[in-house]
Amino acid sequence: MNRNTENSHLLYQRDGFLARIILNRPEKYNAFSLPMIQKWAEALQDAQEDQTIRVIVVTANGKAFSTGGDVEAMSKGTGFIGCDEEGVTWGDKAIDRKRALTNYIHKIALTLEMMDKPVICGINGMAVGAGLDMALMCDIRVAAEDARLSAGYVKAGIVPGDGGAFYLPRLVGVAKALEFLWTGDFISAHEAKEMGMVNKVVPALELEQATLELAGKIADSPPVCVQMIKRAVYSAQRTNDLRTALDLISSQMAIVSEMSDHKEGLAALKEKRKPIFTGN
Repeated sequence: MNRNTENSHLLYQRDGFLARIILNRPEKYNAFSLPMIQKWAEALQDAQEDQTIRVIVVTANGKAFSTGGDVEAMSKGTGFIGCDEEGVTWGDKAIDRKRALTNYIHKIALTLEMMDKPVICGINGMAVGAGLDMALMCDIRVAAEDARLSAGYVKAGIVPGDGGAFYLPRLVGVAKALEFLWTGDFISAHEAKEMGMVNKVVPALELEQATLELAGKIADSPPVCVQMIKRAVYSAQRTNDLRTALDLISSQMAIVSEMSDHKEGLAALKEKRKPIFTGN
């Protein structure tokens, strides 16, 4: 995939150590389309394979982050993401709707599951349904003060089709997740922060800058350590076995302590200067 590509519904840009994925369907509040979903998964894969990229940032153009499934397309019976370029619909039968999720939308979640690089999301305006799920599956979320979040599925008579039932309880706990999913109510950015759904809330005009500054700070850290920390944290969530967690971290420590980034970090601490990490 070209490192700097444009699609009418999604922009993918490389900026130093950062890869930027920008949802770009503002007239539809960044509701999903097939081209958007396809490029989204491809961009994530490209960023993972590109050794110069250390952090991925996901943001959106317009007044909303994403309202998820295209309501207009669903009401016409063409599924969650409309139809493909050849006019083949993905909503006429139940098996078609399942196939649309598995073959397209779920690819983003599954690609993120395999990524060891940090993924940071900046949430502006509304984040609803699968649009919110796309933010929840990132590692860190920064929200604008005017952001409004809702699961929304139940109000459309559907279930969390993009992983919301998986991600949300891990962030806010089971009881809060169920209340949020069952009511479909909107909450403010500050309420989302109190629940643990987002990490930071900033003024709307400062969202992009704050998101990029956080990404840049992480990108300046030793990349192998950052990736290993991500692996260690998520692996620990999947096991209750302390010995397994400690075995993994001791193996990681044995590796990173032999790297030049470790020596650079120690030297910078001793010399009271900013370190320059190369990933070696």
